[in-house]
Amino acid sequence: MGKFMVVEVKTGTKFNLVAGNGEIIGISEVYSSKASCLKGIESVRKNSAKANIEDQTAGESAVNPKFELYTDKAGEFRFRLKATNGEIILTSEGYKAKASCKNGISSVIKNAADAPVVEAD
Repeated sequence: MGKFMVVEVKTGTKFNLVAGNGEIIGISEVYSSKASCLKGIESVRKNSAKANIEDQTAGESAVNPKFELYTDKAGEFRFRLKATNGEIILTSEGYKAKASCKNGISSVIKNAADAPVVEAD
């Protein structure tokens, strides 16, 4: 089972969604407070469950909430989860293959719903 790992950084608090195998699936922005970070986690839970998938590499479009699948400047596949209001609430690392990126999206959907929130040491 995955988990939301809350991490304190110099400029605030962020979270990583970590899969059961320890791999980071998604990364949040840095929030100014822990309370805001926890609200961000709840937003990922709520929005990922009902998000559409917009494959920008295939010219598709979708309404928010959505996962945007795209290629970065280095040619790697990435995704970002946008909330109903269009704000980016989770981003991925780069993937060499589109299928791996799609698996990352599936992993967010599967893990976010009931992943516990834990604090980094």
